[in-house]
Amino acid sequence: MNRFFYTALIRGLTPGLLGWMALRARRSDGDWGVCSGARFGRYASPSPLTAPVWVHAVSLGEMRAAQPLVQALLDQGEAVLLTHMTVTGRAEGARAFAQAIKQGKLVQQWLPYDFPGATCRFMAHYRPRAGILIEREVWPNLLAAARYFRVPMMLASARFSDHALRQSLRIGSVMREAYGSFDAVYAQTLHDAQRLEQAGASAVRVSGNFKFDVAPAADKVQRGRAFAADLPRKVIVIASTREGEDELFVRAIGRQMKRTRAQGSNLSEKVMFCLIPRHPQRFDEAAELLDKAGLPYVRRSQLIAAGDCSSTALHTCAEATVLLGDTLGEMPWYYALCQVAIVAGSFAPLGGQNLIEACAIGVPVLVGPHTRNFEQAVVDAMDEGAALRTTDPDAALQTALQLLDDPQRLARMGEAGAHWVQKHTGAVARVVMGLNEIKK
Repeated sequence: MNRFFYTALIRGLTPGLLGWMALRARRSDGDWGVCSGARFGRYASPSPLTAPVWVHAVSLGEMRAAQPLVQALLDQGEAVLLTHMTVTGRAEGARAFAQAIKQGKLVQQWLPYDFPGATCRFMAHYRPRAGILIEREVWPNLLAAARYFRVPMMLASARFSDHALRQSLRIGSVMREAYGSFDAVYAQTLHDAQRLEQAGASAVRVSGNFKFDVAPAADKVQRGRAFAADLPRKVIVIASTREGEDELFVRAIGRQMKRTRAQGSNLSEKVMFCLIPRHPQRFDEAAELLDKAGLPYVRRSQLIAAGDCSSTALHTCAEATVLLGDTLGEMPWYYALCQVAIVAGSFAPLGGQNLIEACAIGVPVLVGPHTRNFEQAVVDAMDEGAALRTTDPDAALQTALQLLDDPQRLARMGEAGAHWVQKHTGAVARVVMGLNEIKK
């Protein structure tokens, strides 16, 4: 397929795609600007930035990964244009860079849909001096517009699975041309680099993963640890659950509670579980599941309203078996609170979620069988002794409870994770150096 037929295809699919995005927007209760002018490259006022470096972080995960890069660019004195496709990514960017936005050093915008006219109007409006796409956001018409306006383009912290390679090769020349148009490509691993070159990219370098350079917010880590020190129970965090996983873990918690009651003890007197759905639109759904299962719970937002780490907040937790994580941007607090972290997204065939942040805080990690999106990181963490793989939610909870009874092993795993993260930092510095070589 060439770019002409690719464009014809997406034009034909546009009504369905817009309907799908509108449905996602309604479910997430956020302003996605699905039919806004910006989505079509139309703007009501001139660009407030002159020759910015443009960074595209499509969603929440990419935005979190891109934070140290964006900060490095701001520290270098660059004006930054930060684009997104989802409301969660945009909200995280607004939270992380509120000061830079207020100072006019950073502007957020929706990425336009991949139509030739929309992408050309975007480039003509903002005139970026260089563009950086994070991880795997490769759009043929967007890259063609960048070539037309002579904007040097980089793919950074790139990951590229065997499945993505097969899909790209099936689509044909349009994707080979797109990958071949990058001025620089920095892959997370050697295997990613090899697959990217097969897809059409040239001179791919291995920089590592930006997520190793993300420094957990020190104040949140400190507050999480302080709260944990005052709790009379240990905490097992179940982080970043995705579609279908909340129900699996709620059921597994219920089974663990019944099992210990049958043995004559009350698990909730010793352990509190913390369930954190990845997307905010599922906070209420998770609460309904806990209600139906008869599991007493408290929301993190209730603790904040009660005074965060106050004695009132501690009292609010007293009768809860589960702490429902219904806040955004607080993952360092949750990880600092716990003794073991189960990183979800990996207990259904969804590819897994990032385990690096938990390791950076020194928390032992458990994952499920489905980790293709972070496979190299998972394998490396397991080799270092920082993580364990389990088969299902029941096995994960059982393993976590066993670890709580083995403090020496917990300590070894936590130290191994922190050491593993430390020795893999530096990806951002390598990418910024490469950017300075190609930008106008």
